[in-house]
Amino acid sequence: MSSGVPGGRHGMGTVRFSMTCSLDGYVTDPDGDFRWTAPSEEMHAFVNRRVRELSTFVLGRAMYETLKVWDDWEADSAVEQEFADLWAGRDKIVCSDSLDALAAPRTTLEPRLTTERLAEIAAGADGVVEVAGPTVAAEALRAGLVDEIEMFVAPHVLGGGTRAFPDGMRTALELVESRPFAAGAVFLRYRTRP
Repeated sequence: MSSGVPGGRHGMGTVRFSMTCSLDGYVTDPDGDFRWTAPSEEMHAFVNRRVRELSTFVLGRAMYETLKVWDDWEADSAVEQEFADLWAGRDKIVCSDSLDALAAPRTTLEPRLTTERLAEIAAGADGVVEVAGPTVAAEALRAGLVDEIEMFVAPHVLGGGTRAFPDGMRTALELVESRPFAAGAVFLRYRTRP
C-alpha cells in the first residue's frame, strides 16, 4: 500500500516487490549482465526516498551479492553516501541454500523463503518489507502475498535473459504512481488487487 497506510491487506506489514527491468521485462540480459540498470543521479536520489520506507530487505543470493558492495562503499557523491547509510540501517534477510554463512551487520541467512516465513517477517517488521530478486520473490508473487509492485523500466530491449516475473503469476494491478526520468527510465508503482 502507499506510504502512510498501516500494513498490507493480508493482516501484516506491507510487502513490496521492486526491480529494475528492461522494456521487455528482463532483469538481466542473456549473459547475466545488468550494468544497463545503473541509475542516473536523479533516479538514485528517487530510489533513496523509496528505501527510507523500508525496515527489511529480503534478498536472494544473486541480489545480495550485487548489493553487498554497499557494506564498504566509498561514495563518490552525496546520493551514493545516502544509499550506503540507508543500506547499513536496514535489516537484510538473505535466502540461499548455497551460502554457508554471512558476516555482515544486520544480515541473516535463511535457506529458502517460504510464503509462511515471508508472512512472519512482514508481521514483525516496522515498515515496508521489500522482496528483491525475481527468483526469491517468485513464490510470494504467485501466491498473491505482494501488496505493491514497483518497476523501474530502463530504456533497453534485451530480447532474453532473466525475467522479472515468474511463470504462473496472474494478478490485476492498479497504477498508483508513475514518474519518468530525464535519462529515459520510468518508475511504475502498482497496488495488487485481491
